[in-house]
Amino acid sequence: MKKILVTGAAGFIGFHLCHALLKEGNYEVIGVDNLNSYYDVTLKKEREAILLQSSLYRSEHFGIEEKEKMFSLFEKERPDIVIHLAAQAGVRYSITHPDDYITSNLLGFYSILECCRHYPVEQLLYASSSSVYGSNQKVPYSVKDKTDSPVSLYAATKKSNELLAYAYSHLYQIPARGVRFFTVYGEWGRPDMAYFSFAKKMMNHEPITLFNNGKMERDFTYVGDIVDGLLHMMNTPAKEDENHVKHHVYNLGNHHPVPLFEFVSTLEEVLGEKAIIQYAPMQMGDVVRTYSDQEDTMKEFHYSPSTSLKDGLSRFATWYLSWRNSHHGY
Repeated sequence: MKKILVTGAAGFIGFHLCHALLKEGNYEVIGVDNLNSYYDVTLKKEREAILLQSSLYRSEHFGIEEKEKMFSLFEKERPDIVIHLAAQAGVRYSITHPDDYITSNLLGFYSILECCRHYPVEQLLYASSSSVYGSNQKVPYSVKDKTDSPVSLYAATKKSNELLAYAYSHLYQIPARGVRFFTVYGEWGRPDMAYFSFAKKMMNHEPITLFNNGKMERDFTYVGDIVDGLLHMMNTPAKEDENHVKHHVYNLGNHHPVPLFEFVSTLEEVLGEKAIIQYAPMQMGDVVRTYSDQEDTMKEFHYSPSTSLKDGLSRFATWYLSWRNSHHGY
């Protein structure tokens, strides 16, 4: 039975990934999460409690930047595969809290790479972001596009992760794959993300804010499709590039950008509530459109997303309304 170490295990994507791995019953899963207060810790603890119902899951609570603790964990567990999802998230938050991003996204990732160097793994999968494409005008965004003009510190840290991982793969033969996620949504999601915060405000009859006067598009990707993509990658041996380095970067998106107004109308439909809309100018660090090119992912892993926005938001709404009722109208 292989051991898989997942960082950010109590987070949104981490929780869904761990749940899928445990459901298969073929893996021991070690989850690492510092349960920080970037958003409501209650939600993280509830996710973790579900995972702990499995005898194949155990959790550790510390920051990934705590190198000695991470080394001790690798020494003890000797994981076969590492899936690194922990990070300080949020484009807008990075404008006002840069220290958090340097600590978690740079020092934390360095800690993971050093552990994989000294305790070799079959594969390292790590989370990057569609934010690395910055204000690129060419769409859809391809992994072959230049990504050296980030418009937020968050994006800069994610691009730095890709460069660090490539160097470590080259120097220490670490098989690694970076995954650029595109606007992930779904049940048990993050309260700071638009779909979740919009739902909360709509149910409380509060106005929602559409930036750039609503003239934005996002490649919304259902979390179940993201997990399927990660599982496909995890079960496919890493290949060498033209320089004989086992490092590649992939997009994981829906390959279908949705206008913000269409997104809001779909959310209204599944929640049964009308949105009160107010408009605002473009936010610093944000981009107008995201759109993933899935060619490499489809070709190498025979994978393509299958969940429509209507189906995905319906699943979120069903979960959210039930969860809200048990949390006193959250």
